Amino acid sequence: MESISEQIKTAAELLKKSRLTTVFTGAGISVESGIPPFRGEDGIWSKYDPMILDINYFQLHPEESWKAIKEIFYDFFGQARPNKAHEVIATFEKEGLIQATITQNIDNLHQEAGSRIVHEFHGNSRYLISIINSQKYHISKIDLNILPPRCPETGGLLKPDFIFFGEGIPQDAYMASIQAANSSDVFLIVGTTGEIMPASQIPIIARQNGASIIEVNVKESNYTHTITDVFLQGKATEIMSMLEDELIS
Repeated sequence: MESISEQIKTAAELLKKSRLTTVFTGAGISVESGIPPFRGEDGIWSKYDPMILDINYFQLHPEESWKAIKEIFYDFFGQARPNKAHEVIATFEKEGLIQATITQNIDNLHQEAGSRIVHEFHGNSRYLISIINSQKYHISKIDLNILPPRCPETGGLLKPDFIFFGEGIPQDAYMASIQAANSSDVFLIVGTTGEIMPASQIPIIARQNGASIIEVNVKESNYTHTITDVFLQGKATEIMSMLEDELIS
């Protein structure tokens, strides 16, 4: 059994040799920024009814849905800041060690940390979109003291620009993710259990196309014993800091 320092060296060698590396992140990377996961004992859905994010329910009961949405995503999540793991990923991109990040998260923390190429599989909470004409507005331009918020141009209902239950994955993000999975030498998984379809299939596609899989998670996931080559167990901030120390002098 390799020690964690030996595993870090193994992972670092894979990253050094890779011509194209993609990072794939989930809720676990943002937990250390104070954002709880949706599922699990202390998850968001233990406190709120998931129905608030069902697109049909939202359209029928916008005021009720928006009250909870504002509390979760803007009053609470809006205070979160990038942590060391986000920052290391941005540094790796700047240094040419990774070429893109695919994230299931909607918190915009990768961009705030400095990542430039981010494929947002589930959308982004920092923007609102009109359900009438798809016009987008940054959250800073909309007054959420008046619920539900309305489009300044059409007066139509605004919704957060992330995926609700009953909606499809954004086509651009989906196609970019598939392309990355098809062409990457290394896939670096950080903070995801691999339970949410169809996002969970992206690393599997990468593996099927010959990518080496490095996994960073606090506990074993659906990937650990199926596709993972190097399992780095621990908090994302700690493991990514160790990789940074190994790769960047």
